[in-house]
Amino acid sequence: MMHSLPDGYRALVVGASGAIGRALMQQLQSDPRCALALGVSRQSEPGLDLLDEASIANCAQALAAQGPFHLVLDATGALTVDGRGPEKRLDELDASHLLAALHLNSVGPGLLLKHFAPLLATGQRVIWGKLSARVGSIEDNRKGGWYGYRAAKAALNMLLQTAAIELARRRPLAVVAALQPGTVQSVLSQPFVGSDAMRPEDSAQRLLAVLDALQPTGRAQFVDHQGHNIPW
Repeated sequence: MMHSLPDGYRALVVGASGAIGRALMQQLQSDPRCALALGVSRQSEPGLDLLDEASIANCAQALAAQGPFHLVLDATGALTVDGRGPEKRLDELDASHLLAALHLNSVGPGLLLKHFAPLLATGQRVIWGKLSARVGSIEDNRKGGWYGYRAAKAALNMLLQTAAIELARRRPLAVVAALQPGTVQSVLSQPFVGSDAMRPEDSAQRLLAVLDALQPTGRAQFVDHQGHNIPW
């Protein structure tokens, strides 16, 4: 349960068709304190395509009447873009692939903030949680590789931090978090993880518990599924 949010809170999951997005929806729908849990994706109605700002704006406009929302979870993202996985070496860098990774993993979520943050409730505790990745940490980069994905997640983290500062001016009780969900069994991670990866349900439960415990600081917080801070 999300004990820190008002009783009867409203929640929205973007990317609800993915493994973690579906698991987050299931957790929220089972919370008796949650009055409304909506999920949107490219397949939903209204649909949302992170690569098309008009669809993001139209989706936000269509959902405005269902709000205001106290919890927005952005579970979008992709390791493999246009059939290509993350680059391991410099000689694999390709401008169009880098731009595609940035568009999907940072530009799209930034535009989502632009159009959906106004749907957050005012005068109450609200939470914006975005799935990020530990590889987006510049300080924690110890192995190299995965150029486009790392760069996109680092850019995403900067967008979240900057948005958190702006949001705090009108919503001082807002929590903005970049979330590392752990190594999870999913279509996204299947080519890169072993059989010991976490179930999406376990990751979702942990992430919600972490978000529930975070306090508003006027800044974004970069945390993993166990509640540990990750260096930016």
